[in-house]
Amino acid sequence: MVTAWPDIVGERYGTRVLPDKLIWPRQPELSDPEKPPQPATLVVHTDGATAMMLSHDSAQVIERINTFYGWAAIGRIKILQKPVRTKQAEQPKPLRSLTEREEEKLDKSLEGVENDRLREALKKLGAQVIAKGTDEAA
Repeated sequence: MVTAWPDIVGERYGTRVLPDKLIWPRQPELSDPEKPPQPATLVVHTDGATAMMLSHDSAQVIERINTFYGWAAIGRIKILQKPVRTKQAEQPKPLRSLTEREEEKLDKSLEGVENDRLREALKKLGAQVIAKGTDEAA
């Protein structure tokens, strides 16, 4: 859940709320194997202002988490207020310029594309793919 957290809860809470742990209720020993377990409590931590927003939106967040899992895995969210340290997104490295030979080969491969917008989009994509490669394209 931790790695997919931003995708599950969305942009609003993805970096400002961090999941901490799941607390599952005790299950009776003679429980029915056909019956799913009772939902867990998700413990998260966030700052004070975000905690208030999250408490208001908790039903939607629970629904998104349960949709991700495909069953009612989470029944409630317990919010702890403490600072959240988020990773800064790494800035992509600037791509190198293509050589004349690479430009010519790319242009030649796109000669059959009649739609100008499509050709430009493919050229941009192709240039990025080639530039990310370590060796000059053969």
